[in-house]
Amino acid sequence: QVQLVESGGGLVQPGGSLRLTCAGRGISILLNTMGWYRQAPGKERELVASFAGRGFVQYADSVKGRFTISRDTVKNTLYLQLEKLKPEDTAVYYCNSLPPTNSWGQGTQVTVSS
Repeated sequence: QVQLVESGGGLVQPGGSLRLTCAGRGISILLNTMGWYRQAPGKERELVASFAGRGFVQYADSVKGRFTISRDTVKNTLYLQLEKLKPEDTAVYYCNSLPPTNSWGQGTQVTVSS
């Protein structure tokens, strides 16, 4: 059974930083392409960053140059470093594979506000 547990969100001022963590159980961070998704109020869930099994990373244009995805294959954990945060980055952030499993975690709330 796949279990994904996200953490690290919070309230931060514009321009601030956060580091999100996703601990995976029942799914290999190394063998699967993994991604960070986010869902803002009233909007559909969107993919913001992905990390392919072989190490290829991709970012949505809206976060390129500000977010960095990484992984620790020993800990089976996925990370997302968020820098230069903007109010439009406010959302619940989730991790999952690509394509996603049905086992979405509870997500972690990121709120960017002054």
